[in-house]
Amino acid sequence: MPRAVRERQMLDAAVTTFAQRGYRAASMDEIAELAGVSKPLVYLYLNSKEELFGACVRREAQALVEAVRSAVEPECGSASRQLWNGLRGFFAHTADHPDGWAVLNSQARTHGEPFADEVAAMREQLVAYVRRLIAAAGCEARGAPEPAERETAGLAHALVGAAESLASWANAAAGERPSAQETATIAMNFAWAGLQNLMDGNRWSPAP
Repeated sequence: MPRAVRERQMLDAAVTTFAQRGYRAASMDEIAELAGVSKPLVYLYLNSKEELFGACVRREAQALVEAVRSAVEPECGSASRQLWNGLRGFFAHTADHPDGWAVLNSQARTHGEPFADEVAAMREQLVAYVRRLIAAAGCEARGAPEPAERETAGLAHALVGAAESLASWANAAAGERPSAQETATIAMNFAWAGLQNLMDGNRWSPAP
């Protein structure tokens, strides 16, 4: 079997095991058994449990970013439509790969460097990408120059944070899970209400 195929099998098994058992409880024996290989072969390919987990985090982070980017289709539709497509791509991917999302959002964040750094880097990529989409959508909505970077950056961080929370909520929902379209609609309404008010100059402020 080609090395790339064997490695993919091991990473698939590792993602499932880490997601369901947690990083500390997961064993190389379990991963090897699920992958259908010997434990020495896992060590031969990926050296250690720490390196194996790091490889899982990098693969899942890259896959999520690529899913968002490929869903946007910049040449198609308005800026607001592109933002909607990006959100739908995010939720479709996290719904289709719940173990991968659990590794990124639950496991990697709680086990310190370098795993948390990998997730933080992924998040910064998403925030920067979403900020550009929000800026373009805001500019399009009011037909004026791009809004201030500080405001769009804040909205991008808020939207990415909300999307992360919604993805975990949707994946953990009892009974019939919300669809990617339903979850994306919730996130888009959350973003669009704030963005529209900001563009219209209707800024909220606390009562004096």
